[in-house]
Amino acid sequence: IAQTFQIIILVFDKLLFKVTAKQINKMFVQLTVILLMCQQTVVLLPRSPSASKTFFPILVDNLEEEYRLRSADDGKLFREEYNSLPGGNAQGTYEEANKDDNKEKNRYPNILPFLFYFLLQGYTEKNKFIAAQGPKEDTLADFWRMIWEQKVATVVMLTNLKERKEDKCCQYWPDQGCWTYGNVRVAVEDFTVLVDYTIRKFCVQYVNSSAFLDLHFTSWPDFGVPFSPIGMLKFLKKVKAVNPPFSGPIVVHCSAGVGRTGTFIVIDAMIDMMYAEQKVDVFGFVSKIREQRSQLIQTDMQYSFIYQALLEYYLYGDTELDVSSLEGHLNKLHNTFTEGDRVGLEEEFKKLTNMRIMKENMRTGNLPANMKKNRVLQIIPYDFNRVILSMRRGQEFTDYINASFIDGYRQKDYFIATQGPLQHTVEDFWRMVWEWKCHSIVMLTELQEREQDKCCQYWPTEDSVTYGDYTVELKGDTLCDTFSLRDLVLTFTRVIRHFHFHGWPEIGIPAEGKGMIDIIASVQRQQQQSGNHPIVVHCSAGAGRTGTFIALSNILERVKAEGLLDVFQTVKSLRMQRPHMVQTVEQYDFCYRVVQDFVDIFSDYANFK
Repeated sequence: IAQTFQIIILVFDKLLFKVTAKQINKMFVQLTVILLMCQQTVVLLPRSPSASKTFFPILVDNLEEEYRLRSADDGKLFREEYNSLPGGNAQGTYEEANKDDNKEKNRYPNILPFLFYFLLQGYTEKNKFIAAQGPKEDTLADFWRMIWEQKVATVVMLTNLKERKEDKCCQYWPDQGCWTYGNVRVAVEDFTVLVDYTIRKFCVQYVNSSAFLDLHFTSWPDFGVPFSPIGMLKFLKKVKAVNPPFSGPIVVHCSAGVGRTGTFIVIDAMIDMMYAEQKVDVFGFVSKIREQRSQLIQTDMQYSFIYQALLEYYLYGDTELDVSSLEGHLNKLHNTFTEGDRVGLEEEFKKLTNMRIMKENMRTGNLPANMKKNRVLQIIPYDFNRVILSMRRGQEFTDYINASFIDGYRQKDYFIATQGPLQHTVEDFWRMVWEWKCHSIVMLTELQEREQDKCCQYWPTEDSVTYGDYTVELKGDTLCDTFSLRDLVLTFTRVIRHFHFHGWPEIGIPAEGKGMIDIIASVQRQQQQSGNHPIVVHCSAGAGRTGTFIALSNILERVKAEGLLDVFQTVKSLRMQRPHMVQTVEQYDFCYRVVQDFVDIFSDYANFK
């Protein structure tokens, strides 16, 4: 009998690590990984003497305080709680996995399924998940047969095919055309690449029966955690939305099928518990599912990330909007609420300004040799995503510029957010443009504002000008409705398009949103023609107007692609990549208003979905 399923695979691409030099346990894991790279085994951390200790459920109202307590002293209590977890079911047996015919099917000899368990429970649902290893070359047919026989509708992949030059998972889908795995034929139907995940659709045939499956992939650093839980929570929401009712279990796998796989399953279950009981029981749930598959959750970093994701969800909830509900949401934000019920615009923005600025991650920009290269001392790039220039031979500290890579809607590091060049950093500015193959520059400030210098002019008024090793030639200068469009040639070879937006005061916002919509559209057209290399965006300090432009670019791209927007989380994500992005409540409100203008101009927005 023919059976029809939908399978969805999401690919999660946030590869930024949280790394702290003092976290000895994490350093031990990384060192052990290096030592065992050739052995193809999974690192299992040593047990703690406190393994008999029990930790009780936490009321959601106490979650923030409990997270703060556990995070103190470099996460000492998180390590204690993690090390107190039971290892697995003492009654479990690996008899089937250890049979001679099956030994070669195991990716790691020390991570095996129990004889009676390969299905895992969710919060209340039995057999909600199948926790699996990443398929090997000789298990591809078995993997697809499992998907078919178990009526799977969703596959979640939480690994790259290769990590640290080591094979982590065999590619079990075709890039194009059709592949056959045993009795299962798989053909690519469609795919969508986004910054946090990729959606792929396949047409699948088994013997003579056909089925349409949507397969869902995601990736995440081995033995690490995503830089922020924001993308992970959006991804989880997508998984829940696309998994059809009455389908089989969700297949979740990373490489070994225990660390990242377990983390995903626990976050899903605890969010369900949060809704149902107003409490979470991470320790109890992990203890329970370890009876079904041993060693789920591999590191205390993954364990603490579960709490971080739950706290993020509790504090901020689901702030995503359908475009059709935007007008009502704006009315709600701008109305005055009775005391005790203030969820207006100022309250929403205040949550962003309360975010901690990670000054300990600004070491390079705060070096004495680099301080003079910063226009505003409060706005310095984080070390983990700063734009690095090539070091000049024999000259120390020449790799620094006050600029940060910022993710776009579909692509990592799609923007470079930077300050307006100073007189002595103009050559560094053009060196950055050259070395990172940029073709688009967006300028959101005037050279002078309120009788103060805000940006050094870094292009010629006519002919050409040389800045150190770089020559810039002016080929054309056109005034559009709200911005100037200059065509520049860098070092006689590369054409650079310079978009200079006018009418955005240092304090305040543009008079209307259409000009911003127009310049964003023009920049996107230029990007499509020039190869989607990073877009340089700057105002004076490279945060307020710069952040607002980048936020709007990402928000409008999502509106066009999905008919959805999330202004709050978009801005929150930007602030985690560069301090003070979208600096004022007025700029924050402007993001909402421009989207509303966009919808009003293009009222048939559903065509963009």
